Amino acid sequence: MRTALALVVIAASWSTTAFAQAPATPASWLRGAYTNISRYIPRAAEKMPEEHYGMRPGTQAEVRTFGQLIGHLANYNYLWCSQAKGDKNPAAGQDFEKTTNKAALVKAVTEAIAYCAPVYDALTDASGQELLTITQENGRRSQSFRISLLTLNYGHNNEHYGNVVTYMRMKDIVPPSSEPR
Repeated sequence: MRTALALVVIAASWSTTAFAQAPATPASWLRGAYTNISRYIPRAAEKMPEEHYGMRPGTQAEVRTFGQLIGHLANYNYLWCSQAKGDKNPAAGQDFEKTTNKAALVKAVTEAIAYCAPVYDALTDASGQELLTITQENGRRSQSFRISLLTLNYGHNNEHYGNVVTYMRMKDIVPPSSEPR
């Protein structure tokens, strides 16, 4: 867990050095990074035509379709942000990866991202150091610093947005992060 915090601090120092800004704190850097990636995911879900939601790159069934990928992002934003917030998961019992309707998936991922926004907005360096007891997907309980859990969520979003970009490029669709400013 301390490794994740160290990576946030290193990334924050690199990003501030590159842009000659005042040094960011780990919490403020993470808030900004999450805000940035959270703009792209719902827009990508909206941009992809519904007929491509069932598309997967290749024929292997264990590779998620575009729709499953969007559902997966909704599931985990709810899971990790609810734990960082100390709330019950508002989407508990739902598995958005099983949803096939584009409108329902766009709504799910948009609402999941919106659910996370105040969790990141409230994050401070002090609150980030609070040790939380979290329940993993397999039911096991473990401990994590709040900032580590939110860094995991941000990294997960970032990683899977990269997958989303690949799916979109395969269909000759310009992803939101590559649109002209």
